[in-house]
Amino acid sequence: MFEYFEAYMTSYGELTKDELKYMRSLATVKRIRRRQLLLKEGEVSRHKVFVVKGLLRTYRLKDDGSEYILRFTPENSWSVVHESYNNQIPSKYNIDALEDTDVIMWTREDFDQIMTAIPVIRAFSDRLKENNYDASQERIMMNISYTAEEKYENFITSFPEIFKRVPLHMVASYLGVSRETLTRVRQARFRQQKDNSIG
Repeated sequence: MFEYFEAYMTSYGELTKDELKYMRSLATVKRIRRRQLLLKEGEVSRHKVFVVKGLLRTYRLKDDGSEYILRFTPENSWSVVHESYNNQIPSKYNIDALEDTDVIMWTREDFDQIMTAIPVIRAFSDRLKENNYDASQERIMMNISYTAEEKYENFITSFPEIFKRVPLHMVASYLGVSRETLTRVRQARFRQQKDNSIG
């Protein structure tokens, strides 16, 4: 399984065989079954997680039992609750598997050692933080200023593969709209596409 991570990292920078061997020696490989929790709200996020195959969801349960989905994490992506991981405090979110998912994990202590020993990994981690910050800012702006139609279009354009793999009510939760609203938006889009194809 680690060879998938090696292939992923080669696209971001050159790592020597010894560096990859070192990372591998500190890694834990795990299979997470569909609907199984990787992290439970109230627990401390102690691992940096790389998804080899499958799909994870980071979400929070509201008081009324409904869900707020923060992110979906597909293959070749990283999953971590940053506030909990960085400060070693209880997580406000859950992470579970929407499909049977294979992951590679490093503890915070081990990943810190890796970043100290391998400058390429530290630079890579810094880029990930910047990208995550930019994505968070864009998400905030979308929630503030986008219509339901614009949110839906943005999602299916930005995450076409995820859109095919998750149910509509989860897309609605991620976008912060009701399932009924998203169903209406989706039906209107289908009608428009049909009219355009006829015209």
